[in-house]
Amino acid sequence: MDIITIIIGIVGIAAGFAIAKIIEKSNISNLIKNAKKEAASILKDANLEAENIKKDKILQAKERFIELKSEHEQVILARDKKVAEVEKRVRDKESQVSNELSKAKKVNEDFEAKTAEYNNKIEVLDKKQAEVDKLHKSQLQQLEVISGLSAEEAKEQLVEGLKAEAKTKAMSHIQETIEEAKLTAQQEAKKIIINTIQRVGTEEAVENCVSVFNIESDDVKGRIIGREGRNIRALEAATGVEIIVDDTPEAIILSCFDPVRREIARLSLHKLVTDGRIHPARIEEVVAKTAKQIDDEIIEVGKRTVIDLGIHGLHPELIKVVGRMKYRSSYGQNLLQHSREVSKLCGIMAAELGLNVKLAKRAGLLHDIGKVPDTESDLPHALLGMQWAEKYGEKEEVCNAIGAHHDEIEMKSLLSPIIQVCDAISGARPGARRQVLDSYIQRLKDLEDVAYGFSGVKNAYAIQAGRELRVIVESEKVSDDNAANLSFEISQKIQTEMTYPGQVKVTVIRETRAVNIAK
Repeated sequence: MDIITIIIGIVGIAAGFAIAKIIEKSNISNLIKNAKKEAASILKDANLEAENIKKDKILQAKERFIELKSEHEQVILARDKKVAEVEKRVRDKESQVSNELSKAKKVNEDFEAKTAEYNNKIEVLDKKQAEVDKLHKSQLQQLEVISGLSAEEAKEQLVEGLKAEAKTKAMSHIQETIEEAKLTAQQEAKKIIINTIQRVGTEEAVENCVSVFNIESDDVKGRIIGREGRNIRALEAATGVEIIVDDTPEAIILSCFDPVRREIARLSLHKLVTDGRIHPARIEEVVAKTAKQIDDEIIEVGKRTVIDLGIHGLHPELIKVVGRMKYRSSYGQNLLQHSREVSKLCGIMAAELGLNVKLAKRAGLLHDIGKVPDTESDLPHALLGMQWAEKYGEKEEVCNAIGAHHDEIEMKSLLSPIIQVCDAISGARPGARRQVLDSYIQRLKDLEDVAYGFSGVKNAYAIQAGRELRVIVESEKVSDDNAANLSFEISQKIQTEMTYPGQVKVTVIRETRAVNIAK
């Protein structure tokens, strides 16, 4: 049974293998048929697609050919157009050249004709010139025979006569010019001298250069002079001040242009006389201490001044310069008092105008620092002061105001004209700078009297310290036209008859009033 089972199994396996082979072969055959069909279909589709692509490429090629052809035709048309334009320009140039040639030919023919005409005229003129020369020579010969002189001799006599006449006229003109120059120079010199005397009186010069040291008795004079004058020589050598001991009772005169040195000498003398020990060694010691004391006082005065005016942050050197103003004067006016006054005026004016008050005060205080240096400078004091302010770090507006307050440089801010105006107010008002009061009042009266000397003048007032004369006339006697003429005549009379510093403005005022009363 086992063998039979095994045989049946083997037979079944063989049959199954045979059946599987048959089935596999059938499947492979089907697959091959399907593959062939699919390949035929793909090939057909590829052929169709190739035909389509070929048609598209042919169409694209035709379109590109048409485009290139169109572009080529356009290029050819543009080139033809340019060639046509060039040909036209060439034809125009040829026509123009032809016209120019014809004009040039015509001008050349005209020129040749005129040249021939001028040559004929020149020949005629040469002939006439020869005849004129011949006649002139004949006339000269006849004149020489008549006058008995040759042509050269007659020329020499004529030249000599003209020289003598010209010399006489020249000498007369030179003499008149010299006389006029002498007269003008004399008048100008007198005017300058009178103006100088009027502006700077002798009393002011003495007060600015001399101090008087009062002593209790004349016995002290001998002690100050010392044995053989050694004390006074030592004092003069130490201070640089001339000490004048004369017959003036109970007084010694100290003379020096430098107020600081003069003050040092005065204080040193006071200490020596008070102490009683007067000898050269003691003199040098006291002078050195006094000089140090004056330096400290100068700094202290500068500090007090800037504190009083409310000015802060000023450089120590500028504070020292402000202190030294106490010992300087300008036209008899103390420089420190003048600068303080200008500073206050600038502050008031800046406040009225809505400007920086502190900056205005600062510029007003420093505007004359250029007058303080002991050494001489080629620069005006305004420019020197501006350089100092720039050196010690002042603002540009302050520096410009200092340098421009006498118009040496251009004003760049509103602060500059304020400083200039306040400086003029402080220095020009009556009584600010010393002068002889009687002469000042008399000059104003003379100005008014000049105006009263003309008819039709009702009132005359000299104002602005004599810088302006305001004349009020009667409207019935003086017309508008006559008012202008009257102003000119008054100014001419003032100019010729009076001496005055600066200039005087004459203003004539004519007013017509109609008054009626309603009852």
